[in-house]
Amino acid sequence: MFIRTQHDRLRRLYDEFPRPFWTLVIVTFIDRLGGFLLFPFFALYISKKFDVGMTQVGVLFAFFSFSSFIGTAIGGAVTDRFGRKWILIFSLISTSLSSVIMGLVDSLQAFFMLALMVGVFTDAGGPAYQAMVADLLPEEKRSQGFGLLRVALNLSATLGPAIGGLLATHSYLLLFIADAVISLISASLVFLALPETRPQAVAGLSSHSMGSTFKGYFQVLRDRVFILFVGVSMLSVLVYMNLNTTLGVYLRDTHAVPESGYGLLISANAILVVLLQFPITRRIESNPPMVMMALGTLLYAIGFVMYGFVSVYVLFLLAMVIITFGEMVVIPVAQALVSRLSPEEMRGRYMAIFGFSWGIPFAVGPMLAGLIMDNLNPDLLWYASGVVGILAVIGYLCLHRPVKTALQALEEKSMS
Repeated sequence: MFIRTQHDRLRRLYDEFPRPFWTLVIVTFIDRLGGFLLFPFFALYISKKFDVGMTQVGVLFAFFSFSSFIGTAIGGAVTDRFGRKWILIFSLISTSLSSVIMGLVDSLQAFFMLALMVGVFTDAGGPAYQAMVADLLPEEKRSQGFGLLRVALNLSATLGPAIGGLLATHSYLLLFIADAVISLISASLVFLALPETRPQAVAGLSSHSMGSTFKGYFQVLRDRVFILFVGVSMLSVLVYMNLNTTLGVYLRDTHAVPESGYGLLISANAILVVLLQFPITRRIESNPPMVMMALGTLLYAIGFVMYGFVSVYVLFLLAMVIITFGEMVVIPVAQALVSRLSPEEMRGRYMAIFGFSWGIPFAVGPMLAGLIMDNLNPDLLWYASGVVGILAVIGYLCLHRPVKTALQALEEKSMS
């Protein structure tokens, strides 16, 4: 009886969303499985292979991030002008090739040069992923859709770090090879099973020059409320980025937590998202978005500050649980809000600019964190994260009324 009830519930959930959306969910799961095999161990790999401190690791992350800004900007414009599907395929194939090359490079200088090229190509598909969700789903289903996409992503994160920790014990090169193969599989699925989703109403953009398409970014930058939201989100992400960059190195060097122990923390984070993300999204989606963003970021601040005060593994796990609840509130709400604030014909470019709220913190955050960890008491990093998190909470609450007014204006415009 229980099995039949669960089957019926899953069937109703499946019927709520179009088939291409579920294809995108499957592609996300497969693609991110490869990413989570590798990314959580990236800082550990660089610091160990090239025998460098976190400051140099942070500089390398900055190289990746700054070059990814170019890729994201190009990807957003191309996504709006030519469509979503082919930019996704290009990004996945580029990711596959770059993973193999990064695993074979033995020189830190060559690794830095490679980072400049890799970021441009591999992040070009980001706006296309998010634009596809907005293309495929009506506005009232987008928060749930982004939530389901995060379930798939975190199901990958449940398996990826645990598998990656085992592979890293034998050889870090296996991580890069596995990521490359998985990216090629994902590209094949996009080619064979995922249709182009760009709305017909936007097809006229194909006749525009690339120059005029890029000029559309000035329109995005003139959207004051949206840009303020992106700016506050940078502060929130500056706190959150420690999860996958500095936390593993801190736990290893300060508390002697091995790679496998860090991998289990990341897997616990992912398991919670898989189990709870969708019901939490359904419960909060009708609440004011800025209030939810403030609540989630407050949980970030509390969770990361704990790492500066506790020293036993069970409390590290508790801190991760608190951070994860913040993540389950913040990320789908933010993605759905961006799709609501963006005009249909500008969706890719809005998504690209919103991507900077992640790219810039990942560019400067690990470097700043590295300076603290290498030169000061490492616990200061977590105290600083708490302060930045509280500033973001205040920023979101200040944006509550402007965002509400902007959404009402867009709704009135669409009805006129």
